Amino acid sequence: MKIVSIATAATALDRRQFMQGLMLTGALGFSAGTAQAQSTIDVDRLLQGAEVPDLEMGSKDAKVTMIEFASLSCPACAAFHEEALPTLKEKYIDTGKMRLLMRDHPLNDPAFAASLLSRCAGDNDKAVKLQGVLFSRQNYWLGGRDVLDRLYEIGKQAGFNRERFEQCIGDEPMYAKLVKQRNRSTDEYGIRGTPSFFINGQRFTGDFTDPEAFAKMIDPLLKEAS
Repeated sequence: MKIVSIATAATALDRRQFMQGLMLTGALGFSAGTAQAQSTIDVDRLLQGAEVPDLEMGSKDAKVTMIEFASLSCPACAAFHEEALPTLKEKYIDTGKMRLLMRDHPLNDPAFAASLLSRCAGDNDKAVKLQGVLFSRQNYWLGGRDVLDRLYEIGKQAGFNRERFEQCIGDEPMYAKLVKQRNRSTDEYGIRGTPSFFINGQRFTGDFTDPEAFAKMIDPLLKEAS
């Protein structure tokens, strides 16, 4: 199947047709996944699964590493970022106790477009900031058929002009890497939905909107490492 330029499609009048064609599943091959969800995975193995560099918050020397698998269109992921992350950041990340790695795991067409946009933001901190905006304004940019136009409005506030926006949305090599990364996470780690978390290689299964639920896993790991 011929891969249609995303940038070309993005300028078409019928944006719905673009969104239907964005995923290109027949061309790039999405995995349905057969791996069972594993409760523990070696941290080094998890770190090797990133085709696109993880976005980072916190010190590389932190005793605890949490990996988040998230889709920018996922309401539950937005809830984590709004309700739990601020407390975790204040208590663990900003104090050097925990490092958070944010790994893109797009679940649908709008999520792929948003991931492509965020990966064009510049350095790590700018990309983290833009993803935070995309989560906080999720209801806005997912609120109608004109998803790309709404993403562009958010992009403009981050310094994107129309040409750069379309170049980013049309980055087919990056798109292919995101597809490969999602397939690997599904096949090797059993990631079936988002958000999913591993903390020092242990799968988190608690309430992802409750920072205390995370603390019940993080605090014993910090004690063990001290």
